[in-house]
Amino acid sequence: MQASAQTKSADAAKRPGLGTFAGVFTPSILTILGIILFLRLGYVVGHSGLAQTLAIIAVAHAVSLLTSLSLSAIATNLRVKGGGDYYLISRTLGVSFGGAIGLVLFLAQAVSVGFYCIGFAEAVGAWFPERDGLLLREIGGGAVLALGLLAWLGSDWATRFQYAVMAAIAAAIGVFAFGALGAWNMDLLAANWQPPAGHLSFWVAFAIFFPAVTGFTQGVSMSGDLADPGRSIPRGVLWAVALSMLVYVGAAVLFAAALPNAELSADYDAMQRVSSYAPLVIAGVLAATLSSALASFLGAPRILQSLSADGIFPMLKSFAAGSGPANNPRRGVLLTFFIAAAVVALGDLNAIASLVSMFFLLSYGLLNYATYFEARTKNPSFRPRFRFFDQHASLAGALLCAGAMLAIDLAAGAIAVAVLFGIYQYLEHKAAPGGWADSRRSSHLQEARKHLLAAAAEPEHPRDWRPQLLVFSDTARRRERLVQFASWIEGGSGLTTVVRALQGQGPEMIEERERVLKELTEELRESKSTAFPLVVAGAELDATLSAIVQSAGIGPLRANTVVVNWIEDASTFVHEMGVNRFGQNLRTAFRLGSNLLILDGNEQEWSEVTARPASERIIDVWWSPNRTGELMLLLAHLVTRSNDWEDAQIRLLAVPNEGEDRQTALAALKATLDEFRIDAEIEVIDELNADAIAAHSRDSSLVFLPFGIHGGRFYGPAGGDLPSLLRALPLVAMTMAAQDVDLDADPDVDPGEEPDRPAGKDSPA
Repeated sequence: MQASAQTKSADAAKRPGLGTFAGVFTPSILTILGIILFLRLGYVVGHSGLAQTLAIIAVAHAVSLLTSLSLSAIATNLRVKGGGDYYLISRTLGVSFGGAIGLVLFLAQAVSVGFYCIGFAEAVGAWFPERDGLLLREIGGGAVLALGLLAWLGSDWATRFQYAVMAAIAAAIGVFAFGALGAWNMDLLAANWQPPAGHLSFWVAFAIFFPAVTGFTQGVSMSGDLADPGRSIPRGVLWAVALSMLVYVGAAVLFAAALPNAELSADYDAMQRVSSYAPLVIAGVLAATLSSALASFLGAPRILQSLSADGIFPMLKSFAAGSGPANNPRRGVLLTFFIAAAVVALGDLNAIASLVSMFFLLSYGLLNYATYFEARTKNPSFRPRFRFFDQHASLAGALLCAGAMLAIDLAAGAIAVAVLFGIYQYLEHKAAPGGWADSRRSSHLQEARKHLLAAAAEPEHPRDWRPQLLVFSDTARRRERLVQFASWIEGGSGLTTVVRALQGQGPEMIEERERVLKELTEELRESKSTAFPLVVAGAELDATLSAIVQSAGIGPLRANTVVVNWIEDASTFVHEMGVNRFGQNLRTAFRLGSNLLILDGNEQEWSEVTARPASERIIDVWWSPNRTGELMLLLAHLVTRSNDWEDAQIRLLAVPNEGEDRQTALAALKATLDEFRIDAEIEVIDELNADAIAAHSRDSSLVFLPFGIHGGRFYGPAGGDLPSLLRALPLVAMTMAAQDVDLDADPDVDPGEEPDRPAGKDSPA
């Protein structure tokens, strides 16, 4: 194990790629220190006052800081590959969320390239007194072409250009700070502390400022180009967020101490006025727009490449290919170029700028939620090396992102959520399962654990009874029908386990068990059954069957009903022992507390029933006034919950009790059904015998019939030859109850104090 870890570390050390500074910190900090810093921060200070501006900066950076903590935790919990945010979210929340956020993030970043290039064109166009829209488009198009060339050459070339951009931005901030310190005025700072009259509201000013902090994950998009993503991403992102926070706080204070609020709020070029050398500030503005555009130009193709490699959208498969040792996504670069060029051709991005910000906020919110989701599952595999993580901070980050979306632009936020939800729903229904592990299964397991513990803490009550079925059959042909029948009687409220019991021991039987389990699992998957497979091997078949009946399930979720085919099937219960062993094994299961259901029906009878419309189907219940009668009636009701049987009619057939006439018996049965709250047609017959049963139920679709076992032999409700009766009937579910389902159990009565009701003469002792 230790040698393996050392090998991985050695491989990571040898792997070519970008480091923390070039791969994460630089693209992140250059995108954060952008247009807002140079052209809008002074405007916000002028309208909001220094105190409110500092609060805005604090809230905005709280979003970025909390998201950075989540990002650091999840990035140090798995080996991060290409795709950045998309990779992290898809490997946590699954293919649907990952695919949806990956697609919108790619489009958002591709559009952002055009957006920033238009900003660059407007800044350059200010030097031309007679500029027009065509000139601005030409300048913006030239910027897209130049940046596209850098992205085409690869991240190494783009990184070298970023160093020049960083130098220009640092110089611009330096001359601004030098000029502001020279004009420092404490009285002016005090006067600018509070907002002026008629100032912008907090959230309007926040909406103007917030795009400044939406670039801190740009470096994450370069995850596939990093030598050690797990180390570089946390360090690079956190350093970028920390430094940018200091820059924005310092710049806000310098603005407030250098110019009055009235001048700041009226002039977007206040930084140039304050600086000691305005041309360097102009160079900083140009560099900021280009750096933001370049970061998006590098990130968008890599998100598309990772998304395409996962095969979520088949039409994007060709974009998975890369070029050169660094696997540079040149096809994605071309697509990004065309999208950005189209955006520049449109010219005005004011209508969609907030929508692009919404997509970024969605990704941050989902990233926070993905980390909280992963931690909440208590998955043993969630062991982030990042020490400063708390799942509640991730939840707070997700909520802050949601709040920021509402504050910035409610309409744009609603559109972004609708787009994301639409893609998510498409992938839920169309996408193949992702070929990776995510946290959804861990979440389901954690919820199952929580609910099982909660259910176990509550006293068991008859009102809580649900069918938990053990289905035994060794023949695939008839097992398919038996599993279908089990799904009907589940009624959407129970669970089914399909069991194969094997006789034998030793290494060969272990291999045989694995083979049979694989076959059974595939069989159930192909039939789209919700049943669970279970294969158990043992030296003695009888002992194995007894152990399965006693141990199947977990905690309060125990198997309570055994379902088998009638003896004509080569059932596990029959094996090679014949009808007596079949009956003895069923009787053992009954004595161990399992209800018994035996399905009888050949292929012709099954085909006739399934071909009949649901509205023409009749379910007969041959009533017996005991727990078996109540179980049959409940199962018949559950069958009508199935889509195949929802319009079927339940018919209750019974003979009067001794000393009762037909009217009295009918009234008593109506009262019983009212108490049980089950709709059924009642038919009172004079005499219970095989001929009467056959005559009344011959044309029905499904017949619930009580039975008994004695000495390994089977008896119907009227005694006599059961096999001959079954041949005269359609599908038959022979039923014998070992448990009291009590259809009218009183919720206020302790089940431990309720007297046991008689099992009835048709149930075996």
